[in-house]
Order: sequence, then C-alpha cells, then structure tokens
Amino acid sequence: MRRIVVICVLAASAALAAAAETARTPLADAVAAAPPAAAPPAAPGNPPTVFAASEMHFTPTDVGARAGLMDEPSRTLANLEIHVTTLNPGQRSHAPHQHANEEIVVLHTGQLEVYVNGATKVVGPGSILVFLSNDWHGVRNVGAVPATYEVINVRPR
Repeated sequence: MRRIVVICVLAASAALAAAAETARTPLADAVAAAPPAAAPPAAPGNPPTVFAASEMHFTPTDVGARAGLMDEPSRTLANLEIHVTTLNPGQRSHAPHQHANEEIVVLHTGQLEVYVNGATKVVGPGSILVFLSNDWHGVRNVGAVPATYEVINVRPR
C-alpha cells in the first residue's frame, strides 16, 4: 500500500510542478502552501487507513479472489473504494465497461492485457493503469500465474 501512495504522490507532484511552471493558479498556490500544523482529528466511525497484508481477508470469486478494503466516503471524497484482486490465468475481471469516476490499478504479480478505448496493451508487475472518467476499460490475465493488483476508485464530491 505504501508503494501505491508513494507512486501516486510522486506522479501527482510531478504533474503539479509542471503545471505550476506554466501558469500560477489557485491550485498551484494551494499545493505550494505549507501544510496545516495538524491533521483534522479522526471522527468516530472513520475507516482505517492502514491495511496490513497479513490481515486482508480474500473471498473467492468466479475468476479468482478479492479483498475489499474500503468502499465509503472519506473526508474529501464522496466515495473511496480500495480492493485487492487476484485474477486467475485466462480470466477477465469483467467485460469492458465505463464509469464516471477515475480508477487506478497497480499490478503486483502476473501479466494483464489491458483494454482502454479500443486499444490493448500487455503489462507486467509494477505497471500502473489509470482509467480516466468514462474510459471504456477492462483487464484479462494473459499470464501463466495469477495476477494480483490493487484497485483504487476515486469519486469526488
């Protein structure tokens, strides 16, 4: 999980730095500002933010297994869904589909054939897939071993 957060933060920081060089915007100013002295206090019922691999419970599915980590509002998002999926060789997670939210997938093991808006590409461990709002997308395990990946769905307010 830390690797996902670090990768997402590095990618976001690089993109924001490039944008800030070309034009000063309220977002660029906010990113450049010092962080608050303290984080907002957790409210009763806030979801956990650390998910130890040893504590994840995988439920068998027709195509592999899945561990749901969270699927609920966060302090700044209408909904944050995070799950880990293991997809058996030759299996497709589901038919290509689209949705309004952004989705990030981080592949840890195996090989996936990734479909995005009519194009396909085969990727291996360490690959990051970003499906933007309304992209037609889907994945299929084209390797000889199970493919395991994390999925992060972000729905803004």
